[in-house]
Amino acid sequence: MKIARNIMKATIFATLLSTVLVSASLKARSQETTASYPKMASIDQYLIADRNAEIAMARSAAPPSISADAQVMVLGRRGYETAVKGKNGFVCLVERSWMSPFDFAQFWNPKMRAPICFNPAAVRSILPLTFKRTELVLAGMSKDQVIEGIKTFDAKELPPLEPGAMCYMMSTQGYLNDSAEHWVPHLMFYVPLTDPKSWGAGLPGSPVMLNPQFQGAPEPITEFMIPVPTWSDGTAAPKGAP
Repeated sequence: MKIARNIMKATIFATLLSTVLVSASLKARSQETTASYPKMASIDQYLIADRNAEIAMARSAAPPSISADAQVMVLGRRGYETAVKGKNGFVCLVERSWMSPFDFAQFWNPKMRAPICFNPAAVRSILPLTFKRTELVLAGMSKDQVIEGIKTFDAKELPPLEPGAMCYMMSTQGYLNDSAEHWVPHLMFYVPLTDPKSWGAGLPGSPVMLNPQFQGAPEPITEFMIPVPTWSDGTAAPKGAP
């Protein structure tokens, strides 16, 4: 009976989330007509002046049982730098808007803050993409130049994707874009480029969703998201809220 109740809860949560996503998509289309981010803003708008605040935000991506012993990195003018050394192989940081899909209208949105904690497998095989995109952006390259740089990096330097690579995004402090804001707490799983249907992603009643962040454009990676019902601090995520 307990298993049945858990399945029912997951199905209800997925249904509510689907409704939220449709609403958020419509809201996004409306807001994108008024908010425009055609190019990169000044670097100061992407930085967080209070280093301790950025450390706390990064750690909020995962439960304290994980993030308390994780390495924490903060964004500086030349890229990410270690603020706190870790013990468990996880790395937590706050991503910026240039980690969005390249065709996303808010790719240069300076308000975006995405707390994320990578597990050891993702640290070795996914985090290098965050570092490389950030390096290219901070070097002053255009979006087209960044895309070409990532293609070269993928072909020559990107480590093989390790099995089990995943991350936590369970922070209430995030601001993922102008429509989703902090959205819902979720986990993300990385696999070699594949058909999303092989995971049941996006099918009715399935809690698994495709994240279009990579998906071969140009990174050869498929990324799945699975919502969870609580934030990293253990509080319940509001039902029906992004």
